[in-house]
Amino acid sequence: MAIEIERKFLVTDDIYKSMAHHSDRIAQGYVCRQSGNSTRVRVRGEKGYLTIKGPSLDGGLSRFEWEKEIPVNEAWDLMKLCHGATIDKTRYLVDYKGHTFEVDEFYGDNEGLVVAEIELNDKEEDFELPPFIGKEVTGDSKYYNSSLTRFPYKCW
Repeated sequence: MAIEIERKFLVTDDIYKSMAHHSDRIAQGYVCRQSGNSTRVRVRGEKGYLTIKGPSLDGGLSRFEWEKEIPVNEAWDLMKLCHGATIDKTRYLVDYKGHTFEVDEFYGDNEGLVVAEIELNDKEEDFELPPFIGKEVTGDSKYYNSSLTRFPYKCW
């Protein structure tokens, strides 16, 4: 079973754009959300993905995750089955002192929200924060992408 260990932070400025070595536009939606479990479909660039996640553990720090690449046309077809709004964002990859930070800049109903995530190998793993990182929001469910499809940033 694959366990995702991740911490999430708000972003304070757009210096991450000049630090990024890659970016992709992402569209994603949720086919199912129930009891903390979710089934997500995503189109990232020219690739499609189906992801199943379990409920958050350790105060939102970790959770089960299974992901499979699927044909992009099938991902777009599955997107039609999604409940709630879909997420539209650009993901920037920023390498910083031995770790990669994924910075998501949201559009549409979530315009103005920018968050950064770091995936870790261990809950106790040390890492340094890049200069654009602000308040930690790990475990705050309103920042989960699945929550943003139901309660978008513009409504906060």
